[in-house]
Amino acid sequence: MNSLGKLVVSGVALLCGVSSWSISFADDPSIASTPEPGVWQKHEYTFRFLGFTTTYSCDGLADQLRVLLIAAGARADSQSRAGACASGYGRPDKLPQAYLTFYTLVPASAAKIADGQQVMGTWRPVTIATRSPRELTLGDCELIEQFRTLVLPMLTVRNIDDHMTCVPHQESGSVINLRFETFAQLPAKRADAH
Repeated sequence: MNSLGKLVVSGVALLCGVSSWSISFADDPSIASTPEPGVWQKHEYTFRFLGFTTTYSCDGLADQLRVLLIAAGARADSQSRAGACASGYGRPDKLPQAYLTFYTLVPASAAKIADGQQVMGTWRPVTIATRSPRELTLGDCELIEQFRTLVLPMLTVRNIDDHMTCVPHQESGSVINLRFETFAQLPAKRADAH
């Protein structure tokens, strides 16, 4: 290989290395922003789903909503329980509902009540898309739209980049693409980390 070819290959390798480093840097929640104290706020909400493409059982709806809550930055002990459904456990229902009880972290400087136990939080990027989190499929598009409209405003989020397109009665043509930053608790440091 001539010296020009080696230079091109070296340049491509360098760019690939820089590109993968910057992607890792951007996805690392510990350096997404400067940590700051936050306070937990409790939320309770009855979520009633009305969709045209996918039919959920009440317990199936509750499961998917818990996945969305955790992905969006709610505390890990979030609860999503099946509501009263006409069809019974595990059977699709035309109007399923779920009862949500969850905690979200609010920067202490913006909290209305500052007398709770403070924990350190940071802004971290979130992407909700098909298979991100892995439990979500294209059939969940209308559910994610309703979650974005009804539940996401209860969380502490910013920089919402919404490119959702849900086509009623079909999955073809639908797109799940919702990105935002959420204020979430810093992950606990591993005991074996130096």
